[in-house]
Amino acid sequence: MLFFDIATLLPALLLIAGAIWGGWWVWAALLCLTLLTWAIDRLVRRAAVRRGRNSEFPAGTALAVGLGLMHLPLMALAVWAVGGASGHDLPHRLGLLAGFGLFFGQVGHPNAHELIHRPARWMRLLGRAIYVALLFGHHASSHLRVHHVHVGTDADPSSAPAGMGFWRFAPRAWAGSFRAGWRAETALRARAKTPPAAWTHPYAGYLAGAAACLLLAFGIAGGWGVAAWLGIAGYAQLQILLSDYLQHYGLRRRIGPDGRPEPVGPQHSWNGPEFWSSAMMLNAPRHSHHHTHPAIAFPALDLTGEMPTLPHPVPVMGAIALVPPLWRRVMARPLAAWQP
Repeated sequence: MLFFDIATLLPALLLIAGAIWGGWWVWAALLCLTLLTWAIDRLVRRAAVRRGRNSEFPAGTALAVGLGLMHLPLMALAVWAVGGASGHDLPHRLGLLAGFGLFFGQVGHPNAHELIHRPARWMRLLGRAIYVALLFGHHASSHLRVHHVHVGTDADPSSAPAGMGFWRFAPRAWAGSFRAGWRAETALRARAKTPPAAWTHPYAGYLAGAAACLLLAFGIAGGWGVAAWLGIAGYAQLQILLSDYLQHYGLRRRIGPDGRPEPVGPQHSWNGPEFWSSAMMLNAPRHSHHHTHPAIAFPALDLTGEMPTLPHPVPVMGAIALVPPLWRRVMARPLAAWQP
């Protein structure tokens, strides 16, 4: 657990220092999330594979809950530092916006993802609260009720078909997952023996929570606070959409004679075996194992057997995906090896 602790908490501490004191702390946080991650991944090319660890991980739970409880205070601090009376100049404010956006997208999102898969209801609610704070609350519904059911098919807005560039995928995935999650939650409620009250619909909570967050931002720093919250959340959402794009690009499930897709297998997710970025993202890049065993806690996720592997670390592939022609060129050979 030490590597998970360091990889996730070090950038948080540097961002806190940058928000309070500014100066080189801001650039240290950005370098930690970018250059340091790339360098350690280069030095340690492959992470050690853990096998047969399917038991509970109290330390893993403590880290996930701790990061979850930190999220809203960190978001408030970020809004004050970027849009409030923090005294920082424009370059440092922009640096903090980028740094917090990267942290919430690359650490906060994998942690929220971990929490919404946990069996304890209060942990699932904590994960949902993180997504609500990122103005992306519907992801908690669409991920569980749409993505895990329909991954690798046209019914999943978060599974990019081969050839689709990221900038075309992103608005499609955002809007499509919002609608699909709404339909799935509404259909689930319609099957209840006693019709639940309209205000208990999860989407009512997502929208009300988002409004409350923006009111909090206004209370912290007025209109600039709202702009800062929107900017930070928007940049984090970009990271979330990138992760969905990377993890399933071009990998489709075969449709059988009965019209049903084949069961989800390791061949339907891209994986990143690098050491440091996997630790920072709570093993989210070990994505095949997660999709075949969604209930397994993040420290136990393995890289075993034959599974698609991205040609570069996940953060590097995220940057490449921003340039669709380059992305298609880099992914052409790996994708061809896994297409039927």
